[in-house]
Amino acid sequence: MANESNTSFIVGSKNFTAVAINTASKAGEWIQSKLGDFNSLHTKYSPHDLVTEVDKGAEKMIRNLIQTHFPHHSILGEEGVEPGPAASSKALEEVSDAEYLWIVDPLDGTTNFVHGFPFFSVSIALAHKGEVIVGVVYNPIHDELFVAEKGKGAYVKGRRMRVSKETKLSESLIATGFPADRSYALPINLQGVQALTPKVRNIRVAGSAALHMAYVAAGRLSGFWEIGLNSWDMAAGALLITESGGTVTDTSGNPYTLGVRNVLASNGHIHGEFQQELTEANATGCST
Repeated sequence: MANESNTSFIVGSKNFTAVAINTASKAGEWIQSKLGDFNSLHTKYSPHDLVTEVDKGAEKMIRNLIQTHFPHHSILGEEGVEPGPAASSKALEEVSDAEYLWIVDPLDGTTNFVHGFPFFSVSIALAHKGEVIVGVVYNPIHDELFVAEKGKGAYVKGRRMRVSKETKLSESLIATGFPADRSYALPINLQGVQALTPKVRNIRVAGSAALHMAYVAAGRLSGFWEIGLNSWDMAAGALLITESGGTVTDTSGNPYTLGVRNVLASNGHIHGEFQQELTEANATGCST
């Protein structure tokens, strides 16, 4: 008995990952049960940035589940932050000293959810002293759970994930998003779309950055970029990709950190060419 009670106090990566998986699964199931059945809808940052009672309910559920297991950990969730880039940066800064920080997007792809378009996800990451050590992205519609632990690889449905093998942009299927920030981020992203579209096999814009990044990790996409994202959009996805053998940087090629807003992710093989095309198109969103 004594041994049993002692082991329950051991906080290891297995416990963290199990809680992340369980929490994402429960939230995802609840979100799916609400598909087509929500009553109130609000615009957040712009008419293109929607938030529903489902986003808020899912985040509350996730916070409660995490705090039950780890009451002293900090949580940064999308719905607890005021809209707009400045507020997002400030919210991240306020928790930057936390030893353990859970970074949560309760429903990434709200617009898709609202329209019944089946491409959305729950994204949960855990950072230890600023470095992501666990990442989970769950797609409830396809019941696909993408899981990564730092140094231990990334998996979907129990199978080890590997990034795609394409070595040229011309052979690559890549993805991006159309940012809700219509005044700054969107025009820059559109410059990138215009420059890259003739140079790649094709581009997909499916409306969930977390799921796009999970697809890069799984080898379904060769790359992804977007201007003006937040930490909760990509913290889990970034670990999925690196643990699958890919590369994640900012659009200028600097190493990924939680503070990155303009992200460039790929299988690694096309990264240099990808980054160069964005730079030449003046589409990195980074001042030179």
